[in-house]
Amino acid sequence: MTDITNYIQPVALMACLVVGYCLKHIVTNERVNDWIPTIMACLGCALTLWAAGPTLENGVAGAVTGLASTGLHQAFKRAIEGLDKDRQSD
Repeated sequence: MTDITNYIQPVALMACLVVGYCLKHIVTNERVNDWIPTIMACLGCALTLWAAGPTLENGVAGAVTGLASTGLHQAFKRAIEGLDKDRQSD
């Protein structure tokens, strides 16, 4: 797992989080949710290749970063939903 975290690019991660959030909340088509991980992988790859240079390692790092942004969004969403459930039970 620590090897994977070495590939995460923080700037691309934040950009993917913002774009993914906007896609999810601005685009009303339900099918866009199915494509968000793919879009984030491509966006992360493109951003990292642009910022760090065109190498295979940078392309993989960018794709991993884009996919990590979708996982981070889901983890954050579940944490917030858990906090809301705790508040309702008080």
